Amino acid sequence: MDVYRQWNYRWISPDALADALAGADDARLYVDGLGPLEKLGEACHGRLLLAHGAGAGQDAAFMLRLRRALADEGVQTLALEFAYMQRMREERRRRPPPRVERLVEELRRWREAVTVEGLKPAWLGGKSLGGRVASLLAAEAGAPGLILCSYPFHPPGKPERTRLAHWPALRCPTLVLQGTRDPFGSQDEVAGYTLPSSAGVHFLADGEHDWRPRRVSGRSQQELIDEAAVVTARHMAASA
Repeated sequence: MDVYRQWNYRWISPDALADALAGADDARLYVDGLGPLEKLGEACHGRLLLAHGAGAGQDAAFMLRLRRALADEGVQTLALEFAYMQRMREERRRRPPPRVERLVEELRRWREAVTVEGLKPAWLGGKSLGGRVASLLAAEAGAPGLILCSYPFHPPGKPERTRLAHWPALRCPTLVLQGTRDPFGSQDEVAGYTLPSSAGVHFLADGEHDWRPRRVSGRSQQELIDEAAVVTARHMAASA
């Protein structure tokens, strides 16, 4: 955890996590046996256990802006990093993520760790790969709800290889936040899918996978992130 110690993460044991989560302050924690966890914002409308995408961790500009916007709207985020991302940081080189089943098991352990008596149950969510992992866990074991940012409905350029086989098993409130130009699932493509009645999609006009619109749209990435945060907060509050 040397790299995280340099970034002022506070090492704690899993037994101490409950007190850290119950506290009112934001926190940068390194949980022994699990890894880094950043708590940001008050849980006015709920708590969100948030996973990152395949190639960048929680310090990516998109993730930082998203978490700040969610905090401003009253959604507390608990931002985790998977073990392969931690290893990338320590070794200072890129590596592909492991099989998705392994990530599901990691997320399961994180959910167990942040489930604290007296606190609102955490929704599951993530960006791209992180959202896919969250949806797989929810389909298998249930969840209070799902927030899926830039869901990878299919690999880019391969619309026939959809990642929807587990979706019929989703029973919890599910919100997908998708750019209309996302190469992993555009608005036209997603409109043709049959999704569970519990799932809704909010399209972010002209956004691509990181919700970055073209200049001609007259909008900015930050505006789309802020819009997504407002929609997320309303969705979580309505489902409470």
